[in-house]
Amino acid sequence: MLRRISVPLTVAAVAALLLPQSSAQADVPREAARTPVIFVHGYNADPGVWGSLRDDFKASGYADAELHSWGYDTSQSVNEVLSGRFAAYVEDVRARSGAAKVDIVAHSFGSLVTRWYVKHGGGTGKVAHWASLAGPNHGTATAWACAAWSQACRDMTPGSYVQDGLAEGDETPGDVAYATWWSNCDEVINPDNSVPLDGATNNAAGCLKHNDLLGDDGVSQGVRAFVGG
Repeated sequence: MLRRISVPLTVAAVAALLLPQSSAQADVPREAARTPVIFVHGYNADPGVWGSLRDDFKASGYADAELHSWGYDTSQSVNEVLSGRFAAYVEDVRARSGAAKVDIVAHSFGSLVTRWYVKHGGGTGKVAHWASLAGPNHGTATAWACAAWSQACRDMTPGSYVQDGLAEGDETPGDVAYATWWSNCDEVINPDNSVPLDGATNNAAGCLKHNDLLGDDGVSQGVRAFVGG
């Protein structure tokens, strides 16, 4: 008698524990994952330059797994080497996160690498937001100082093959949201109006040095509002 009673009671007890829990779990909606952000540094720099902005993103609720910093050899060519390597990195981030698109925040020379990927490397359908901080988007005369030995510097000079390729047709193609931040005290970007793009939200950052845009509170707030929009 005891054995006959105990087995049904045990099964019933297990069912009582499992069924309500499964039902409760089914009723809790899963929070949508944030779009992964990829930070791309500039010439002669490394991913460490993003420390301040990454901390601000984390303070805004982003997890470490949603923030990615791409490191690369800045002496290489934008169109022949770097944009393809960046495309592979984007695919890796998308595969690991399961996200359909990524957001890009680029500084200086990184703006050219990522723009070439978006415009000529199939990135228009894989990028949601593209933000450029002090990007030489129409070239900078200061790049002539290193153009003799650096392909990257040649790519940044006004009228280069890369500049012409980025300027042709629509400067901001596809459904990507574009934004730039520029400074009238930028000692690297010459002229200052090289940064803004037709079709982008162009933001004046005030009187900031080239690298100071990376840690400025106003720029940080603007970038986070833009990619979170």
